[in-house]
Amino acid sequence: MLEFFADKIPWVDSVWDAVHTVIRPLGGAFLAVRALGSTNPVFEVVVALLAGAMSFASHSLKAGTRLVVNSSPEPFSNIAISTGENILVLGAVTLLWHYPVVVFSICVAISAVTFYFLPKIWRSISVHLWMIARKLNQWSMAGSDTKLPDQFPARFETSFRRLTGRETTVSWAAPCVSGKGKNVDPNRFGYLIATNEDLNKVYFVTKSLLGDWSKMIEVEKVTLEQRLLCEQLNLQSKGHKYLFKFDHSRAGIASAITRNLELRLAPVDQLPAVPVAAS
Repeated sequence: MLEFFADKIPWVDSVWDAVHTVIRPLGGAFLAVRALGSTNPVFEVVVALLAGAMSFASHSLKAGTRLVVNSSPEPFSNIAISTGENILVLGAVTLLWHYPVVVFSICVAISAVTFYFLPKIWRSISVHLWMIARKLNQWSMAGSDTKLPDQFPARFETSFRRLTGRETTVSWAAPCVSGKGKNVDPNRFGYLIATNEDLNKVYFVTKSLLGDWSKMIEVEKVTLEQRLLCEQLNLQSKGHKYLFKFDHSRAGIASAITRNLELRLAPVDQLPAVPVAAS
């Protein structure tokens, strides 16, 4: 009953899920072993591990979905998602009673897909939690800086030089998180970099254990959108849209990047004239 109501309140549902990150996998393992009755201890351990892993995967999918839904300020999406989950559970239990083999096969298929996407789900969860923490600490931080930094960690140097293909000088380099975009892995921490030589190009550099997800983007249009947890930079390039997120403490940097890119993309005849001193 507590969960029925807690799941329908924005952010309370995510706190509830955070508390249950340990409880639910352990509970799933315990229920599976108890359902077996007396059997071989080795088999009990195997079943407990499988049940715990499946419980953890389903919990991660639920918690990640709720964090994404909580990014919208209105409460109606939370109520709709929670009610849908309640109906799904009741329907699944009813089907399980009449068609156990079919429901078991569906659960195995869903679990396999969830395990495949589990790294992306947990990356999304970690990014959202990081954004939440940054938003909560926003009031204790100094005023939002508007000066564009021009330094980035040395570990990204190789990826950056590979993208540029030549020696270039950095105009600015800002830390951000990747969003959706063609051939860009979302929820990656990295740096968005611009050079003095290529005015219509930016480079997103990042690294992971599974490879290099860096990307060169030829910018055609730029807009900045304010979201609940972040400032979202939208870049249009050859019919594709690329999103990059800046936490609210870097709102000034996101605005400065937007203005800088707009100046870079402006036609030459629209640039502000520079007065020439009389000789």
